Amino acid sequence: KKKSKMDPPPHSIKSLLTLYPEIQPYNTGFLKVSDVHNIYYEESGNANGNPVIVLHGGPGGGCPEFYRQYFNPASYRIIMFDQRGAGKSTPSACLIDNTTHHLVQDIESIRILLKIEKWVVFGGSWGSTLALAYAEAHTDRVKALILRGIFTLCRKELIWFYQEGASFLFPDAWEKFLAPIPPVERYDLMSAYHRRLTGDDDAEKLKCAKAWSVWEMATSRLYIDPEYIKRAEDDAEFALAFARIECHYFVNGGFFKEDGELINNAHKLNGIKGVIVQGRYDVVCPMMTAWALSKAWKDAELVVIPDAGHSIKEPGILSELIRASD
Repeated sequence: KKKSKMDPPPHSIKSLLTLYPEIQPYNTGFLKVSDVHNIYYEESGNANGNPVIVLHGGPGGGCPEFYRQYFNPASYRIIMFDQRGAGKSTPSACLIDNTTHHLVQDIESIRILLKIEKWVVFGGSWGSTLALAYAEAHTDRVKALILRGIFTLCRKELIWFYQEGASFLFPDAWEKFLAPIPPVERYDLMSAYHRRLTGDDDAEKLKCAKAWSVWEMATSRLYIDPEYIKRAEDDAEFALAFARIECHYFVNGGFFKEDGELINNAHKLNGIKGVIVQGRYDVVCPMMTAWALSKAWKDAELVVIPDAGHSIKEPGILSELIRASD
């Protein structure tokens, strides 16, 4: 019988799992994946452990060091990498040869480089998009999937967050998101932002990158985290990579052949075990997509966190991701 945990009682402090201790990688490197891009990758934990590949969000977000702490370092060989244009990968914020299909191939290139037969795939938000795209293309290389905050780049998901929907819940943050765009261009905000984020006016580009990034950071947690917002405002390199790459993917529909491609092909995942952890009040990637995925993918367990938004740092989400990896 298919398992589903729908809105269990709010977690007590005792029942919540917490991050494993901080660790450092035992191997780091750069892999040249095209004439343009060099991607940073690292390995930590147990070199002989169960391999897991960690796929960060955005796209353009990069892999923070604390992502290593979602896995028991005695049991897992933890592989992380910064996707094209993100984090330590170079060149930063570059949009050339930067599509979902390129990133899926990069994952395979890392697997081959590290001589891994099959691995667990872990990803949230855009990381769940990329995990699904990879797993549907390379089912024979995936042991299991651990996913959070499901996002498939359907048009209705993008309209909800960047045109009309989430704006109803966060009118204060939305006002700041609208500010850089003249009223006459607000009928298509993603396109208006894209013109500026790929334009020649560096001051305008940075202003729009910060506004785009702050909007997402202001809406990602059930309780707003000022540190999220501060990073988007203060770290220009992060904001430019995050906003430029996200917007590039979103105006191009994730470079998929059809709208809804990942859900339509989710039947390919049957036979692969998975856990979907979803915040009930996730406004960045609303639960409708996780629900649709759980219906199409028969071997997935959907775990809904009743007191959580979108972030991987939400206590209930964090705990269930660690429970899944354990």
